[in-house]
Amino acid sequence: MSDGDRNGWSAALLTNADWRKSSLSGELGNCVEVARLVTGEFAVRNSRHPEGPALVFMPDEWAAFVGGVMQGEFAPAQPVDERG
Repeated sequence: MSDGDRNGWSAALLTNADWRKSSLSGELGNCVEVARLVTGEFAVRNSRHPEGPALVFMPDEWAAFVGGVMQGEFAPAQPVDERG
């Protein structure tokens, strides 16, 4: 399986992945889990669907995302009132 082929595949196919979730995730289990793969890549899955699809990121992609999160670039925008 090539690097690009793994996006969207079942997370169960990522053998030996040590999935971790944030200590800030609630008791309902609604969170994202992350695993660093032996290839150095990072995988992400939905904790409510552990065998569902996973996204796999190269180390540089993951570093750019984490850096953006730390700088607040992905903070939720103010809600838009669509009623006019």
